[in-house]
Amino acid sequence: MTTGWFKGKVKAVPSGDCLVIMAVTNKQPGPPPEKTITLSSLVAPRLARRGGVDEPFAWDSREFLRKLTIGKEVTFKVDYSVPSIGREFGSVFLGDKNIAMLVVAEGWAKVREQGQQKGEASPFLPELLRLEEQAKTQGLGRWSKDPGASEASIRNLPPSAIGDPSNLDAMGLLAANKGRPMQGIVEQVRDGSTVRVYLLPDFQFVQVFVAGIQSPSMGRRAAVEAVVEADAPSNETNGDASEARAPLTSAQRLAASTAATEVAPDPFGLEAKHFTELRTLSREVRIVLEGVDKFSNLIGSVYYPDGESAKDLALELVENGLAKYVEWSANMMEEEAKRRLKNAELQAKKTRLRIWTNYVPPATNSKAIHDQNFTGKVVEVVSGDCVIVADDSVPYGSPLAERRVNLSSIRCPKMGNPRKDEKPAPYAREAKEFLRTRLIGRQVNVQMEYSRKVEGPAAGPGDSRVMDFGSVFLLSPSKGEADEVSATPSTAGSQPDGANVAELIVSRGFGTVIRHRDFEERSNYYDALLAAESRAMSGKKGIHSARDPPVMHITDLTTASAKKARDFLPFLHRSRRISAVVEYVLSGHRFKLLIPKETCSIAFSFSGVRCPGRDEPYSDEAIALMRRKIMQRDVEIEVETVDRTGTFLGSLWESRTNMAITLLEAGLAKMQTSFGSDRIPDAHLLDQAEQSAKRQKLKIWENYVEGQEVSNGPAVESKQKEVLKVLVTEVLDGGRFYVQTVGDHKVAAIQQQLASLSLQEAPVIGAFNPKKGDIVLAQFSADNSWNRAMVVNAPRGAVESPKDKFEVFYIDYGNQEEVPYSHLRPIDASVSSAPGLAQLCTLAYIKVPGLEEDYGPEAAEFLSANTLNSSKEFRAQIEERDSSGGKVKGQGTGPILFVTLVAVDSDTSINAAMVQEGLARMEKRKKWDSKDRKSALDNLEPFQEQAKTARRGIWMYGDIESDEEDSGPPARKPSGGGRR
Repeated sequence: MTTGWFKGKVKAVPSGDCLVIMAVTNKQPGPPPEKTITLSSLVAPRLARRGGVDEPFAWDSREFLRKLTIGKEVTFKVDYSVPSIGREFGSVFLGDKNIAMLVVAEGWAKVREQGQQKGEASPFLPELLRLEEQAKTQGLGRWSKDPGASEASIRNLPPSAIGDPSNLDAMGLLAANKGRPMQGIVEQVRDGSTVRVYLLPDFQFVQVFVAGIQSPSMGRRAAVEAVVEADAPSNETNGDASEARAPLTSAQRLAASTAATEVAPDPFGLEAKHFTELRTLSREVRIVLEGVDKFSNLIGSVYYPDGESAKDLALELVENGLAKYVEWSANMMEEEAKRRLKNAELQAKKTRLRIWTNYVPPATNSKAIHDQNFTGKVVEVVSGDCVIVADDSVPYGSPLAERRVNLSSIRCPKMGNPRKDEKPAPYAREAKEFLRTRLIGRQVNVQMEYSRKVEGPAAGPGDSRVMDFGSVFLLSPSKGEADEVSATPSTAGSQPDGANVAELIVSRGFGTVIRHRDFEERSNYYDALLAAESRAMSGKKGIHSARDPPVMHITDLTTASAKKARDFLPFLHRSRRISAVVEYVLSGHRFKLLIPKETCSIAFSFSGVRCPGRDEPYSDEAIALMRRKIMQRDVEIEVETVDRTGTFLGSLWESRTNMAITLLEAGLAKMQTSFGSDRIPDAHLLDQAEQSAKRQKLKIWENYVEGQEVSNGPAVESKQKEVLKVLVTEVLDGGRFYVQTVGDHKVAAIQQQLASLSLQEAPVIGAFNPKKGDIVLAQFSADNSWNRAMVVNAPRGAVESPKDKFEVFYIDYGNQEEVPYSHLRPIDASVSSAPGLAQLCTLAYIKVPGLEEDYGPEAAEFLSANTLNSSKEFRAQIEERDSSGGKVKGQGTGPILFVTLVAVDSDTSINAAMVQEGLARMEKRKKWDSKDRKSALDNLEPFQEQAKTARRGIWMYGDIESDEEDSGPPARKPSGGGRR
């Protein structure tokens, strides 16, 4: 017999004199060991078993002990055991108080003086006898002297409480109590997701399957244990252990043991059962019945107390990887509870917790986007679930300035494709218009969340593309917008201030929430979206409505004949000014407008004002300016006439501002003298705006000379070619280099701004985290000077060390190098917004070997030796422009210039010198060559003949032939180089 004292925690209280105590610490895997201890020398009234009734005061006795000890740490020792009934008797202390004495003192058990064998008695027997006499004298507990107290203490049990819960009228109980919380005490845990409960105050004994989940099976062992527990003898022996109910025979125990091993518990079945027992067994719980299955089993939610709050057993099991989500029973629950369970299971699968240890996630085409949050202004609403945002952190006019954001986890009706004669789906126009009126021109916060590779019809036949998804929040929503979104907490942290745009549109019934597969990335605010969809469905809004969708017929005059457009002109002349919406910016001065009053779309252009064409300098800047200013805005127009192509000409105002004046003031347009100024409203203001831009030499007027206008278009056929005075700042190879314009006021302004900066110590890691495309300050390794630079490549994730490397491109010089994080600093927007000063050029009319080809390195060395000098100026005559190179590659700020480069103190061009040294050759002549090109090639031919005759460079082994197409060299990633 064990004589030592042990510590444990009370797991269950089967009766008024019996405790189930489990070990506090467990060194072995699985549930900790436990021991059932009957209080020595005590006999408590017996609770009803099958076919019986309670003894007087049995329930009250058990409740006293249960409330006193359940879940508490106790100290105990075994005083004696009775092998014939398989029970151990002992002394249990709660702190310094003997529990047996507390029970007897309150009159809830009687004292047995002596057991069947000698020594079968409590060490504290004399004190127990004294306390019993005291309780009898005071009439406490079972010794009550009140008439009828004994009968009143016996529970009036319904039939289902007498042993088998299958006697229960499940449908009747559900009908009377569905959705209503009921109090109960858990008597038994069959497995992690099945409990047997006494419902109070009627003592209805029910078995409840926890809704929405299923824990691992306990095999057949659970059923055997139930029989053993039901047939276990009571401690009520009336002074003689031989009078106890007969225990199971040896044969019965052997049969039970054999049955118990027939089917072993599933993996983690024991752990799930123990988890539920720890939280609910012998404890008061709250049961909410959700439904009944086809076998009349009750399905319900179980909530157990945890301090001042109540916890959902189903959610706790799933979160701990001890149960899986079950759709059929979850459908009986409320939507919010279902979402919590599904999210918990997804998280458990991701962490491969317990039952998901060997889980293999399905393949997915989505990928999380991290740390790509930005603030900007919405410049276009593409559809109800896609917007374009101008990123405030990217310089104005940069190709990366606008980001397309698809709203995470929602789908709106498709807008169709007019080119394929696809009409918008029902509510597609309404969804787009809803967003347009609320978002256009407003500041938003964007949280990028995931990207998805789309193939097939969504991306185009035989094509694929990557779509970026995120959540968009209005920085300052109106009261109505704030009221439309719910207060549903997000699944990934707190929601930013402002209305969630996706939630707004779903709550109006203009979109549905995507049901993602388990491991697909989704919105961080997925729960809120589902709640918004539920509200829209309940309110039968939008696409959830039974009514026919609204129909709008728009006459598209942009695709109609010029005659039809002219026929429409009288309708647009009826009122002086007409309200319109800018549907699309076709160029800086030409737009597609929707006229709601006339239900038509028209092509519209400014009268007498023109911006650079698509392939000309500053064309993109003009388009970007108009997109930010008027794209999808409500405007007013005044139509004057229609041209021969069917484009309407006139003036356009946004918020009382003539937008043609805005373009002219920015130096992004010029007046057309051929258009009669007497027909243009505000003609004098337009002229003043153009003259102001000329005086400041803005944009297209940067080389303007009073009295002489220089063409900024392609100069191939121009009689007067543009000539720039430049300094060469970087050489990429024998044919390509970067220049800065000499005398450009922007150069001095930028240098002055940089000189005035007060650079602090290296930023704290985490406070400054540059991303690809960001403009920063970087310290050039050659001379330790600080210069503006664009981040070309950055480490993945957050910066971890000052030595982390960033690849940067110096936008004012053309250099590119790797620098450590400690050599970077954030830059003020006023300094970063100005376009880079480095202009990418290539030598015109000649072909130079690449760096990987023979004589390529020699050609690059020759060009560097003859150009890279801080004081040496050159005249660069622009022969041609290629607008498809520099901006797309992120090299420089404008198109690639094909130039003839001549030192100011020389008459021979660098182009001719390269050919003369045998380090380049002339481009091939073509039948369709222009006069300028023919003349340039004629001038180069004598230099090439000299190189051939002397067998210099590429001509060392005689004539060379190439079938390659003669064209400008492709843009190449800068290979370093030095700045002089």
